[in-house]
Amino acid sequence: MIPDWTALDRELARWQDDGLILPIWWRDDDAIAPTPQLDRLTDLSERFALPVHLAIIARDASPELVARVSNTQTLVPVVHGWAHQNHAPAGEKKAEFSVHRPVDNVLHDAEQALHQLQNLFGSQLRPMFVPPWNRIGAEIVPWLAGLGYSALSTFMPRARAKAAPGLWQINTHLDPIDWKGTRSLVPPALLLSQVVSQLAARRKGHADVAEPYGILTHHLAQDDVTWAFCADIMRRLLEGPGRAWIFDERMT
Repeated sequence: MIPDWTALDRELARWQDDGLILPIWWRDDDAIAPTPQLDRLTDLSERFALPVHLAIIARDASPELVARVSNTQTLVPVVHGWAHQNHAPAGEKKAEFSVHRPVDNVLHDAEQALHQLQNLFGSQLRPMFVPPWNRIGAEIVPWLAGLGYSALSTFMPRARAKAAPGLWQINTHLDPIDWKGTRSLVPPALLLSQVVSQLAARRKGHADVAEPYGILTHHLAQDDVTWAFCADIMRRLLEGPGRAWIFDERMT
């Protein structure tokens, strides 16, 4: 099915008419090693000059991934938990960093993940914490800044700019994969309706217009149809009011 971009194009035109800028950021989850899919991700990032924040599973990060990232300017490493291991009991939503185990153990894993990736990637690593499955216990969040993180990234529009003192909230907003169904592309009409509604809410002052608009991908899980949609929507956003955004821990 060919997507109908009309409503989105109209909304983007309204942004431009109003002189508004839309900061666009890209996060891709579950990296551990170089793969053909990572090459595809990198090629798309370089084509659009849109850096991709590569959320890396700390325990399993390979030396080959370190070398790949160090030689690619558009790949920005961030922390995707420790082992991407579910600790929730049967019947509950999956989570690695919720209070299904002692808080000290959870914090140990978050700290260990940061130190592991700092040792591997050095100054290239951005201290952004991306909890697997986008879930984190509210009791854990206030401790992250003290562990050395300066941002938290989950999913859905943020309620406020800071998740806790010293900790920015930089969320993603669009996930194109139908995880509970086909595991291919969500019907484009639904995705585009979501984007148009989110952007209109920002333009009208009903949502945080300053929050970077986050596109979430999973390079290891995407099929050709999903890749094509991502490329199309990124191009349209960047040709309109969108401007590439990259996380800088010095942001104020």
